[in-house]
Amino acid sequence: MEMSELSALLTRDGLALLDEVGEIASSAEVAKAVSRLRAAGHSPDLVSAVVGQAHLRVKARSKFGEFAERMLFTRAGLEQATRLNVATLHAVRMRQAGITAVTDLGCGIGGDSLAFAGAGLRVTAVDADAVTAAIAAYNLAPFGEDAAVRQGLAEDAVSASRGDVQLPRTDSADSSARSAQVRGERSAVWLDPARRTAGHSETRRLSASDWSPSPDWCFQVAREHPTGIKLGPGLDRDLIPDDVEAQWVSADGSVVELVLWSGALAREGIRRAALVVAGGQTHELTAAADAEDVPVRTLGAFVHEPDGAVIRARLIGDAGRMLDAGMLDERIAYLTGDKPVTSPFVQSFRVRDTMPAHPKAINSALRANDIGRLEIKKRGMDIDPAAFRKKLALQGSQEATLILTRVGEKRIAILADRV
Repeated sequence: MEMSELSALLTRDGLALLDEVGEIASSAEVAKAVSRLRAAGHSPDLVSAVVGQAHLRVKARSKFGEFAERMLFTRAGLEQATRLNVATLHAVRMRQAGITAVTDLGCGIGGDSLAFAGAGLRVTAVDADAVTAAIAAYNLAPFGEDAAVRQGLAEDAVSASRGDVQLPRTDSADSSARSAQVRGERSAVWLDPARRTAGHSETRRLSASDWSPSPDWCFQVAREHPTGIKLGPGLDRDLIPDDVEAQWVSADGSVVELVLWSGALAREGIRRAALVVAGGQTHELTAAADAEDVPVRTLGAFVHEPDGAVIRARLIGDAGRMLDAGMLDERIAYLTGDKPVTSPFVQSFRVRDTMPAHPKAINSALRANDIGRLEIKKRGMDIDPAAFRKKLALQGSQEATLILTRVGEKRIAILADRV
């Protein structure tokens, strides 16, 4: 979205037209809406903005639920925004640590700031991009003076060397009084450094050396202030400082972020954490350091696949000890055991049969078990599951899971049922 489009949208008539257009879910509906609105005499900028927002609001429901119906987005901003249920967990940690005011640096469209403000925290949100900052201001407008937004660089909002959170100035007459009030509160910093190229639609990932702000600057802030730094879950672990709590978060089966917590926001004695969010519930595995793996054992009655957050946090060994299970192979993140127990930190499968990982042997097992619907999982094998599926004869009435993996030098296939 360009500033001209946003300016056309942020008028009484523009927002009324957005409400009037309603839901636009498909590409075909986008084309029809553009033609209809242009024929009605609306400007190209307004049509582009209204149709784009109506389409993005539909996509945003998976992250923001019913709140998406009153929010504005950019395509890139929505893709990079924190899911509201995960952002709420960030806000809960702030409150539990006694934090009352948060400076959100690199706020994007305001996903985390919405959760902070909704939890009763005073928020100052900053983003370097003018369009993104304007959208964040719109999204946070219901919170009034408790959620201030401005365009600017993170480096200008915090002076790490002085150890003082510098809240952005406002143009209101009571700005001095407000600043004094906020300085008296217990403040924290939330940092979401730009890890992709600038833009509102197509972007690409940047190496850590090109982040804005830089990793060194972010870690310096974390040493001076209670801080949460949101990062990609695949961050090079060598970059993680020794004095922070590293928490990997998965939501509904996907690892969505790594947060580094410092100061009052880091929990005593915890340096590694895997937080699993699923079905409205949260479960967490924590440790003072990477966990030692459990020993390798032969395939048992069950195979357990650790959640991605558990794998990233290197807490597979702790999950294995909880299940009285061993590693299927020391290099591959599958656990195995004989006890019919499971855990929110793994997906569990009851073994039906094993065979070499060759289509002929697998097809024989599929026919014997009357399998017609098959989930294929693989780890430690360089194959394309979609291409491999084409080699299988799926003609039965039952369903199962096929696990393709390695045990030592052997490539094996495990036919199993989800527990």
